[in-house]
Amino acid sequence: MENFDQIFTLLANEGIGLNLDILETGLLNIIALLAILFFTGRDFLGSVLEERKTTIVKSVQDAEDRLNEAQKRLDEAQKQLNQANLVISEIRNETVSTKKVLLESDAFEAKKDLKIRFERALVAFRSKERQIFLEIKQQIISLVLKRTVVRAQETFGPKERATALINDTINKLEGDLL
Repeated sequence: MENFDQIFTLLANEGIGLNLDILETGLLNIIALLAILFFTGRDFLGSVLEERKTTIVKSVQDAEDRLNEAQKRLDEAQKQLNQANLVISEIRNETVSTKKVLLESDAFEAKKDLKIRFERALVAFRSKERQIFLEIKQQIISLVLKRTVVRAQETFGPKERATALINDTINKLEGDLL
C-alpha cells in the first residue's frame, strides 16, 4: 500500500492532483489507474501474451504436422488395404481353381475305381454263371443217367444187357462233357 501512496505522491508533485476519496473521484481516477496498470504491466503482460501466442502457434503447427502425418499414415493404410484385398482375391481365385482341379481329379479317380470294381464284379458274375451252368449240366447228366438206368432196368431185365447199354450211353455222353 505504501508503494501506491508514493506513486500518487509523485504524481501530485508534478501537477496532477489525485483525489483518494473514492466517492469524490470519478472517471478520471479510474482512467489514471488503468493507464498506470497499462504502462507498468505492459512489459509483463506483453511477454506473457507473446509466450502464449508462441505456444498457441507452436501447438497449431504441431497439430497440423500430426494431421499431415496421420493423413500420410491413412493413405499408406489405404494402399496396404487395397494390396491386401488384391492378395485375398488372388488367393480366392487360386482356391477356386485348386478346388476344381481336386474335384476333377477325385472324379477321375472315382470313375477309375468304379470301372475297376465293375469289371471285377462282371468277372465274378461270369465266373459264378459258368460255375452254375456246369453244376446244372452235371445235375442234368446225372438225372439223365439215373433215368436211363431205371428205364434200362425196366426195359431190359437181365443185368448184362443193361450194363452194356449203360456203358454205351456213358461213352457217348462222355464226349459231350469234355
